[in-house]
Amino acid sequence: MYVKALAKIASRYAPSRILSFDSVHVFIVLQLITKKGHVSRNLLCKELSLGEGSVKTLVKHLKTHGIIESNKAGTTTSSKGKRISEQLLSAIPEEMSLSKCCVALGKFNYAVLLKQYGFALKSGIEQRDAAIRIGAIGATSLLFKHNRLLMPGTNYNPLTEEPDTAKLLIETLKPENGDAIVIGSDMEDERRAELAAKNAALTTIMAHERHHIM
Repeated sequence: MYVKALAKIASRYAPSRILSFDSVHVFIVLQLITKKGHVSRNLLCKELSLGEGSVKTLVKHLKTHGIIESNKAGTTTSSKGKRISEQLLSAIPEEMSLSKCCVALGKFNYAVLLKQYGFALKSGIEQRDAAIRIGAIGATSLLFKHNRLLMPGTNYNPLTEEPDTAKLLIETLKPENGDAIVIGSDMEDERRAELAAKNAALTTIMAHERHHIM
């Protein structure tokens, strides 16, 4: 239930004002700390494209839930935060920027690998909507099956005419049978394309968790 934990962290405490961050911002904070060991608020502002006030509130929420700790070096994860981070990074282990192509229609595009969640992709509309909620233009979802990248729910390979793009995605993200790739796209901001892809991936996991509970 690690993705559900992100949603709790990104929930406001009534009657507080509406928050300007979401679960995907929490995920990126954990990614950054895992990569760098510790982070400063200035770095978080830059990497999350959030204002100082929003980052301050986000850090407060993370501390309240026991996910991070602060010291003179900066912000680090707690043991609880490390466990959640490990689970998240095992589900979304690889990522990359991508040039415009037939499956990435924005000026800026960002792809993430979603391990063993290909079964959770239906038509790709849910992932597209998750990207749009972030403010991006959308997202494209691909299923990796029998060494091919297919549109969800079909046997159609949209990259037949663009083998170099297919090769780049496969060699960089290293998908295995049953994995999915989600590509977020935006016309103005690469960071927003990244947020879109990761929000779509987290939404896919969350939807599966809800279905599993029911």
